[in-house]
Amino acid sequence: MATMNPRSMLIESFRAAVSAADPARVLAAHLPDAQAIAGFGRTCVVGAGKAAASMAAAVEAHWPADAALDGLVVTRYGHGLACRRIEVLEAGHPVPDEAGEQAARSILARCAELAASDLLIVLISGGASSLLALPVDAVPMADLKAVTRALLASGAPIQDINVVRKHLSRIQGGRLAQATRARVLALVISDVAGDEISAIGSGPCAPDPSTYEEARAVLRRWRVEPPESVAEHLRRGESGDVDETPKPGEPFFERVENRLVATAQASLAAAAAFFADAGVRPVVLGDAIAGEARDVAQVHAAIAGELDARGERSFGAGFRRPLALISGGECTVTIGPPGGGRGGRCSEFLLAFALAVRAGEVWALAADTDGIDGSESNAGALLTPATLRRAREAGIDAPAFLERHDSYSFFDALGDLVVTGPTRTNVNDYRAVLLP
Repeated sequence: MATMNPRSMLIESFRAAVSAADPARVLAAHLPDAQAIAGFGRTCVVGAGKAAASMAAAVEAHWPADAALDGLVVTRYGHGLACRRIEVLEAGHPVPDEAGEQAARSILARCAELAASDLLIVLISGGASSLLALPVDAVPMADLKAVTRALLASGAPIQDINVVRKHLSRIQGGRLAQATRARVLALVISDVAGDEISAIGSGPCAPDPSTYEEARAVLRRWRVEPPESVAEHLRRGESGDVDETPKPGEPFFERVENRLVATAQASLAAAAAFFADAGVRPVVLGDAIAGEARDVAQVHAAIAGELDARGERSFGAGFRRPLALISGGECTVTIGPPGGGRGGRCSEFLLAFALAVRAGEVWALAADTDGIDGSESNAGALLTPATLRRAREAGIDAPAFLERHDSYSFFDALGDLVVTGPTRTNVNDYRAVLLP
């Protein structure tokens, strides 16, 4: 194995994955050139998401100094950056708040002012669904918060949650693009498994194939009892008393382009290249692995154990140690009794993996590429071959911590949290299992 120790190797692989989604590196290639810019009357930049500020800064860095540029983006509290020409606001995530509502209202007003000769650049990244919160008139912000909290706690996948959000919003589900006469270029960093544009940030510039009927079905499927205002609005929508979200084929989408600029697949490829350069064989399990964090952990543990036990004998030289199993996607955590703990989906995955894996020497890292695992201050955590032994020696009951969803406290007590601060990008979870 290379001279770098396993802990450092895992952390550096995570940095490689995050760097591959850094707007400063990836955005410039997707901006119009100087000649195209000169052909527009004005250019306005709007956007939302955890990467909104860094995306705005990347636009400014590559925009001609003599070309007009203005705009407004909204990002999560603590994720802002100082920009010169584009205003940056901060708001609530993952539960929306009034600051996000006001920002979304201002963005919609700016878009409505643009002429057909103008260019609207829309910057979308993970978190935009909450940050670009402008509920329909019939649904108060308090009720939007309530149904959002309930959906997040239900274990529903983000695609399902966003079906509901789009049908409660005045700006998502294609309505932002509908609100302007300008040509629209939406630059999108994907945090959704499968990179479906209409699901990323609830698709403010994308046709929405979902319906009010599907939104109501999501609430039933995940046993979410919504506030009456939400239930009534969705009932009216299904009966045809409220307009549907814009659908594929709407004429105004002919002047809209949605373009992916960073994806989980590209980030996993960067991590794989890092491992290969370090002399470790990378095996990418997939960039869209989803499900309950504990269930995903069981699968990863089984694969690691099988490779450890049989490896090259059964699977060929491509599975000879040293080996790194890499995956991405978005897990969920369904909060059940006893609950009350601290921890996001990445640290919960890792604690469940630690308790399930039957391989010999194994190291692992699980972290969210936005630098925030759930609502805690860590990106994720790191597992060593000595983790469970150290926990036992310290009197820490690992199964009990997992049972109450307190994985943050477990890894914090051992000094094995991965803390990066906000990365200002987001291509979802990163998981790496290292068999040295």
